[in-house]
Amino acid sequence: MKAGLAALLFAAPWLCAAPRPLVLIFTRTDCPISNRYAPEVKRLYATYSGRVDFRLVYVEPGLTADRMERHQTEYGFAIPAVLDTDRKYTRMAGATITPEAAVFVDGELIYRGRIDDRNASYAVARAQPLHRDLDEVLAAVAAGKPPSPRFTRAVGCAIEPLK
Repeated sequence: MKAGLAALLFAAPWLCAAPRPLVLIFTRTDCPISNRYAPEVKRLYATYSGRVDFRLVYVEPGLTADRMERHQTEYGFAIPAVLDTDRKYTRMAGATITPEAAVFVDGELIYRGRIDDRNASYAVARAQPLHRDLDEVLAAVAAGKPPSPRFTRAVGCAIEPLK
């Protein structure tokens, strides 16, 4: 287990609550691209939550728990969420964009990147993705076949450094 993840286990017991793979989806309430991914994130959660643990990780500085809960209600999320205002989960995963996903198996980061390739750039989006990267990774993990570490470039809103 990586040292960074081990240190977080004390601060976040849900990281080690079950010996299942963990998906962190980094998001923010004010990112239009993150918000457009709500249906896909909910679909992935519905498909894989019986075999994989999920957390929405809200990275906005100053975001309150009440505002986070309102956002979850507004977008119909049933996924457990956590505020990451001090960036410990962001640093652990190396996330820099929202939406961005990180998948951990046995405490090791095996995937970080886009949910799919629907957004070719910040201003250019396809109607349908050509590749569903996170779905492919989760299908392999759920089947007991963790893929080799894989990283893709996410497109969305920057996770700004703390001041």
